[in-house]
Amino acid sequence: MENGAVYNETTEPQAKSPRRPFGCTLRHLRGWRLPIKALQAILSLVAVICEEIVENCITCGGLYFFEFISCSAFLLSLLILFVYCTDVYQTFGEDKVRRV
Repeated sequence: MENGAVYNETTEPQAKSPRRPFGCTLRHLRGWRLPIKALQAILSLVAVICEEIVENCITCGGLYFFEFISCSAFLLSLLILFVYCTDVYQTFGEDKVRRV
């Protein structure tokens, strides 16, 4: 008897986990949370676009601050959607994601 024959009969091959397309899952953003986060990303993108339409301003300090805030909100909302809707949430762990 060969060494491999004994192990082949008693061990089972590991089942492969089903692959989701692009690792997407909506398990962590259920109910009303997903539409709210998507709406947040869309509205912050609209704010960035509206700010870019302005050609002339007298005091531009407030406009630049609005641009910074709206762009930051857009990027952070995309990051939140990416973390919660992909396998990154499970990779980092719930405690680390909540801490960040």
